[in-house]
Amino acid sequence: MTAGPPRLSICIATYNRARFLGESLRSIVDQGIDGVEIVIVDGASPDDTAAVVAPFVDRFPDRIRYVREPIKGGVDVDFAKAVGYARGEYCWLMSDDDPLKPGAIATVLAAVSGGRFSLVVVNAEIRTADLAARLEERRLRVHADQEIADLAELFSLTVSYLTFIGGVVIERTLWLARPHDAYLGSELIHLGVIFQAPLPKPSFILAEPLITLRFGNAQWTGRSFEIWLFKMPRLIWSLSALPEPVRARACPRQPWRSLALVFLYRAKGSYDRAVYRRLIMPERPALLKRWALLAIAWFPGRIANLIAYAGFIIKRPRCSPATLVELANSRYSVLAGRTRK
Repeated sequence: MTAGPPRLSICIATYNRARFLGESLRSIVDQGIDGVEIVIVDGASPDDTAAVVAPFVDRFPDRIRYVREPIKGGVDVDFAKAVGYARGEYCWLMSDDDPLKPGAIATVLAAVSGGRFSLVVVNAEIRTADLAARLEERRLRVHADQEIADLAELFSLTVSYLTFIGGVVIERTLWLARPHDAYLGSELIHLGVIFQAPLPKPSFILAEPLITLRFGNAQWTGRSFEIWLFKMPRLIWSLSALPEPVRARACPRQPWRSLALVFLYRAKGSYDRAVYRRLIMPERPALLKRWALLAIAWFPGRIANLIAYAGFIIKRPRCSPATLVELANSRYSVLAGRTRK
């Protein structure tokens, strides 16, 4: 192994993912980890995460650090802690359930060599949850590596894809220098850190997919209504460094006002009367809108699911980029509404 500080820290925030974490770690260490460290922050998982990680730590005690937190702090907090524990020049904010493709580490190490970029964006392919079948060749629709210096251009091209945190490789000093607190709890802390101000160096996009992303395996599926229709818009509209038209093209301020969109979330089972009371009522919508949103919350979920599946909602509502990705690739089923992360 290479002595001295690593060039790249692969930072993983995990919670209750023992079933997948071992495969993800094997996909990393099997490529060789000279110049690389792995930092795993476990948010007090009640499953066998510690037992899964232990053999990897025993094998690479100087290159793999496992930190088990006493309480569940949330994904934003745990990623921020992982970067704080890291020693690398760059931090790859890696998901805990998605394996790397062969050659991924060497490609990323080459991209960060010389420290020319503030950010490297790593593309991913989409496969079924068991990885048996490929559903999409590349999540970020670019076919050639490219360098981008303008923050608004980078945002417009990548914001939908970068709701998947595993595509982010960022300079550690840049991450640590930028404010974080405003984005804790958003579950998209990395977007706030990246796009809150112009980056000091250009960004680089790796077009060839280097990550295998599992379809329908996100832990936040049950909370997707709040994340995509409330948290994501608020975060995007807080990014004053981006021109307002750029933010508007990416996401309206209040996508929850779209009845068709809310109906789709009712079909998926992530919008109900409890969500209406917790999220919609404090917004004090106009009376007719309020009654319409309440009626959707009362609408039978299985029937809504069948209607969505049958395609009776023809016009796709305008919503956040992440929501468009999620809805475009969902498969509505009466038995199980599976959505992408």
